[in-house]
Amino acid sequence: MTDDSHIGRRLREVRSWRRLSLTAAAELAGITPAYLSMIERGLRPVTKRSTLEALADALQVAPTELSGSPFAPTDAADAEAHAAIREVETVLSTVDLGVDPGGEPAPWPQLRDRVIHLNAVLRPEADYAAQGRVVPGLLLDLHTAYVHHPAHRRAVLVGLLHAYHAAAVLTKNLGVRGLPLVAARLAQQCAEELDSPEWLAFAVWLRGNVAGAQSRAHQLAASVRGADRLIGSDGANALQARGMLHLNAALAAASMRDADTVRTHLDEAAALVERLPEQRENFAFLHFGRPNLGVWRVSLATELGQGAKVAELARLVDPDELPAKARRAVYWTDLGRALLTERATVDQGIRALVTAESIAPQRVRNDVFVREAVADLLRRARRDAAGRELRGLAWRMGVAPTG
Repeated sequence: MTDDSHIGRRLREVRSWRRLSLTAAAELAGITPAYLSMIERGLRPVTKRSTLEALADALQVAPTELSGSPFAPTDAADAEAHAAIREVETVLSTVDLGVDPGGEPAPWPQLRDRVIHLNAVLRPEADYAAQGRVVPGLLLDLHTAYVHHPAHRRAVLVGLLHAYHAAAVLTKNLGVRGLPLVAARLAQQCAEELDSPEWLAFAVWLRGNVAGAQSRAHQLAASVRGADRLIGSDGANALQARGMLHLNAALAAASMRDADTVRTHLDEAAALVERLPEQRENFAFLHFGRPNLGVWRVSLATELGQGAKVAELARLVDPDELPAKARRAVYWTDLGRALLTERATVDQGIRALVTAESIAPQRVRNDVFVREAVADLLRRARRDAAGRELRGLAWRMGVAPTG
């Protein structure tokens, strides 16, 4: 079990180090001094990106400096996932496109099958421990194949884009700073070499997805530019890439508390869903379509603090239609976070988070906003009054009560 640290405590420490008064820090973050005081004392949780990022901007630190991530592993799988980060970092720091990293070239059919397994099994399952075992070696072998299998070079570049996508999301969701952006930039090199509009758009999406917290304004502008470059491209892959960029733009706007811009980009994404052909490739394994759009609506409403509306939107989504466990976990996580904000639906919120954890435990246990919400529930309840589901979830996440 972890100690009783929380975002508020780290926030107070950094503010003191910066020699900022409570009032000055609150003004810079766009919140009231009273609210900031409650956060610092652990009386209010930080459960939205907009709040965390505004506080980080005010104190001129990365959001991870306040969240305390990466978090200590709580079980063997989590420990294995974190242990793999070092090898992922080593590979990301040593590979260069067109430079043979050494080793015996693997046959292309074998490499292709490994990429398919990564995309079809490991990433949808959000199994970071298994991805950590696979991604470093796969990246090295794909770079070797790029040099030794010129007849398959374009397919190898697509394989590299998938592997870098996995490396970026793996390190981001485990709370590692810096590596996600390195992986995204290396993916961008592969997309530029492919010179394919939809894969260039994917690279823009990936960079915004994993590094947006550092500059939401840049994420919004880059996503809009990327989507605009695809106007007139009516192929199914281009439509999906463009739709994902609009969803990226909507998330950036939500993190900047701009509900009007969120609606604009959600509407654009919805219009693109309607233009998709029934039979199509799942471009980049991003699952852009009606079910996933519903999950995004729930996530964005949660980020905007639209508590009651989140439950209404959630009823329009059938999570069983989502082929990826990771996306189903996101649905239940965001629904749970929203339900926890209303006293009458706290128990439903806890059950939603437990459901999310059962689907993708490594992802949910490393989610800073889930951890903050669970810790807040424990603080508000007397220890012996907290329900079994809440106590069990907190224990498995390594979250201890504070206050």
